Amino acid sequence: MALSLGFHIIFSCIGMVMPFFMAVSHYKWLKTNDEVYKNLTKAWSKGVAIFFATGAVSGTMLSFELGLLWPKFMEHAGPIFGMPFSLEGTAFFIEAIALGFFLYGWNKLNKWFHWFTGMVVGVSGLASGILVVAANAWMNSPAGFDFVNGQYLNVDPIQAMFNKAWFSQALHMCLAAFTATGFAVAGVHALMILRNQNKEFHLKAFKIAAVFACIGALLQPLSGDISAKDVAKRQPAKLAAMEALYKTEKPASLLIGGIVNEKDKTVKGAIKIPRALSFLAHGDFEAEVKGLDKIPEDEHPPVAITHYAFQIMVGIGTLLALISLIYFVNLIRKKPLVEKRWLLKLFVLAIPLGYLALEAGWVVTEVGRQPWIIYGVMRTKDAVTPMPGIAYSFYIFSAIYFSLSIVVTFLLYRQIKMVPVLYNDKSIVKTN
Repeated sequence: MALSLGFHIIFSCIGMVMPFFMAVSHYKWLKTNDEVYKNLTKAWSKGVAIFFATGAVSGTMLSFELGLLWPKFMEHAGPIFGMPFSLEGTAFFIEAIALGFFLYGWNKLNKWFHWFTGMVVGVSGLASGILVVAANAWMNSPAGFDFVNGQYLNVDPIQAMFNKAWFSQALHMCLAAFTATGFAVAGVHALMILRNQNKEFHLKAFKIAAVFACIGALLQPLSGDISAKDVAKRQPAKLAAMEALYKTEKPASLLIGGIVNEKDKTVKGAIKIPRALSFLAHGDFEAEVKGLDKIPEDEHPPVAITHYAFQIMVGIGTLLALISLIYFVNLIRKKPLVEKRWLLKLFVLAIPLGYLALEAGWVVTEVGRQPWIIYGVMRTKDAVTPMPGIAYSFYIFSAIYFSLSIVVTFLLYRQIKMVPVLYNDKSIVKTN
């Protein structure tokens, strides 16, 4: 399940965000009649189609895995948090229909209706992501039922969907998707600019992706603050694992880095920022932050992996925010981007960083919740399938995901290499 989600989260985030890049480029073509924007829209639409197909395959496999691996969980939880999943299916069908209209509507539909169908692809894709995150948020903050004598009574699907964690998780996830995808796309086009290939085409593409990426990166710390305060209130064990806080502190220091020794319950080599954790968790520099010493031992999450994943996420997020500030300063000063090769190289280096942070954030969310699959209600060990031969399905699913990754990489590489051939008109001149 972890491997499947690790692959799917990348496919789905690109599928959520790329349609908005496409829609902006399409809008600019309609307003300026600049053929470069039209060609860019067509190029990006092919990428959207590729990731829609791979996201559909990987998402379908995940739905099978829910039934295959977690029947006890689905038996009880399915009727409660099934609404966001059913609505996500509706959003997926709307996205598929709108994408069909967009891909085959060139020169057949009204130009503004055609653009609108592209926007529908983006909005419905984003809605799909938010609805799935709402289901995951329910696992972190169960709501919409009464748990009495092992039974789930008085089910309220609306309350379950709009649980206390859904907003903070959805906001954080959406900004992460825009940041990661924006930097990846901008980085690829920056690389093409550095290679002097179709500069006008790639420069316009870079600017659209970079603006989305940099806005997302600068807003992400605010979203992270909302999430941290929410986790501190609802899941103190997760916060303690994130910060490797073995002992309750008042006030509590924020740790940067450090090597965790789970056996001795110590952290060595960390940089301490006094009182910072108290403020980040509770908005008060003198507040007490609960450590793992006040939580039963059998409810402790794996501390080392949660702490390291959290450090990776925050470290990369900080770096991307700094790159974003530099980019906007350059934009305000109206310096030609092609003269700032070092800045373009920063974007190239950032291509994988957003997705590394995305994966690390997912690890924090999922591993930090352990040993619970439904926080405080059902343990993970009670929801798993005691099924012989389960390893063979793991090998099959892993082979499918790795094959998908290879195919997607090849298709995207071919798309980039074909830009000079497919879109080499008068408005795009290849510079050698």
